[in-house]
Amino acid sequence: MFRRVSFLKVSVLNFIRCPGGGAVVTKCDLKPLAAFCTSSVMAKSKFEYVRNFETDDTCLRNCYIVVRLDGRNFHKFAEMHNFAKPNDDRALGLMTRSARSVMEDLDDIVIAYGQSDEYSFVFKRSSNWFKRRARVILYPSNQNLRDYLSWRQADCHINNLYNTVFWSLVQRGGLSTVQAEDRLKGTLAADKNEILFSEFNINYNNEPLIHRKGTSLIWEKVDETTTKQVRVSNEDKEVAVTRSRKRVSAHHCDIIGDQFWTEHPDILESDGC
Repeated sequence: MFRRVSFLKVSVLNFIRCPGGGAVVTKCDLKPLAAFCTSSVMAKSKFEYVRNFETDDTCLRNCYIVVRLDGRNFHKFAEMHNFAKPNDDRALGLMTRSARSVMEDLDDIVIAYGQSDEYSFVFKRSSNWFKRRARVILYPSNQNLRDYLSWRQADCHINNLYNTVFWSLVQRGGLSTVQAEDRLKGTLAADKNEILFSEFNINYNNEPLIHRKGTSLIWEKVDETTTKQVRVSNEDKEVAVTRSRKRVSAHHCDIIGDQFWTEHPDILESDGC
């Protein structure tokens, strides 16, 4: 689950200042220092030159804002907590609950997608959170955004198939990690599926969807029925009251094809907006 070329980098972001203090953790993007200014305008304070380092990082309007967060040092973290390999459902559940909490706190997020050690949060195009100041990825069209999420899900499949075969060779096949890596060099998806089926009787298509497809979090309306006391003809009576509210729900399914988007048309705004 966590065997990747690089572990736990925070992608695409910088520190975003929050109203009332605090910050959202993002990637540090180093830039050349601005030229030092010694003009009379700066005379009132020898320290005011530091404002030259400020830049306008306002995000372009009418674009989906995508924030992708990768875990930090998850390889070491996974070893410390003895995560099951290739997938640890406790860790995946913890990540999903954490991402759900983020969505519930920032309701401009229309969909989040998570796999392995990463989560991508998509803010709607009309979002004005933090006055749109951030280091992020911008996607202007629905197709651009869908292609991004498809890319992440394809990455989920590639990584999980490799890790499933790799750890089967180690845990059940008796190979060392070096031997398993050498065995899988140059293999295609069909080769990996064949190893799983012929040597370990594993049909990859029957592996849990959460492992193969990742997790998509979206807002969905649910009806909740409660009882309420009302006074009718000088008598207190209980009546059923149904209210609709939005909740974050988790889906482990294909988001590359059209079916998911057809079933959930409220996620994407019209490109003509």
